[in-house]
Amino acid sequence: MNRRVLALLAAVLLAVAGCSGSGGGGKSVVVTTNILGDITRNIVGDQAGVTVLMKPNADPHSFGISAQQAAEVERAGLIVYNGLGLEEGMLRTVRTAEENGVPSLPVGERANPIAYPGGAADPHFWTDPGRVREAVKLIADQIVAHVGGVDEAVIRANADRYGREIAALDVTMTERFGAIPPDRRKLVTNHHVFGYLAQRYGFEVVGAVIPGGTTLASPSSSDLKALADTVRSAGVPVIFADSSQPDKLARVLAEQAGLHVAVTSLFSESLSEPGQGAVTYLDMMRANTESIATGLTRP
Repeated sequence: MNRRVLALLAAVLLAVAGCSGSGGGGKSVVVTTNILGDITRNIVGDQAGVTVLMKPNADPHSFGISAQQAAEVERAGLIVYNGLGLEEGMLRTVRTAEENGVPSLPVGERANPIAYPGGAADPHFWTDPGRVREAVKLIADQIVAHVGGVDEAVIRANADRYGREIAALDVTMTERFGAIPPDRRKLVTNHHVFGYLAQRYGFEVVGAVIPGGTTLASPSSSDLKALADTVRSAGVPVIFADSSQPDKLARVLAEQAGLHVAVTSLFSESLSEPGQGAVTYLDMMRANTESIATGLTRP
């Protein structure tokens, strides 16, 4: 066999390998955000590989991926992503994989989304444990349908177990928030991220330092003044800042409000490194619950 024939065979084999790497049927799950990554790992267990693209303490609105990670997306058996505009830096990669036939699940779009005051869909569904329980079922269904080699019974059992843990979290949050007087259940945050939590547990979202649902926007001086007036009239005792974002804007607002307003960090859009308080979704929600309840009941 001469060199020309060998080269031709090699080219054909590479082309076949490239085609087999797309279109689904793979044995791995690729997840965009680390919150969804933790949820997915609890469902998958040891049944398949799970690759999470977003590192701890990252901002989902601005994080991007490497060429190697993009290749993993193309080879995935299933892509699990939030959608609703959350992963602004990598949606093109997801769209390309979808066009090439890789199965995907835009979890936020299937979670009965609510809207921001301006009308756009809010992607931050995970602050409502009830919606997360439904998301667990959706993810389990898609893993069984698309990821090769998994044991359906194990996936279903994992999903049921994890769903019970989320239900217990919901009970804890309901009890803890129930101790906050109704007139103190008012939230001001860096940007609009707790609408789902507010809806489930009876809070009022007074406003946000950055208008809208993305950290990539910037508030104007008139935005800050209007919100400062609202904070003053509402008597809000604390402003909650995202743990993955500097709280400079929240502190500027506190100064403009002319009131003694505390600034407390919450884990709103990203899990943390080990030892920082929010290494899992359940840890994150418990920590936020305690921070919100403590902040809103301080004298």
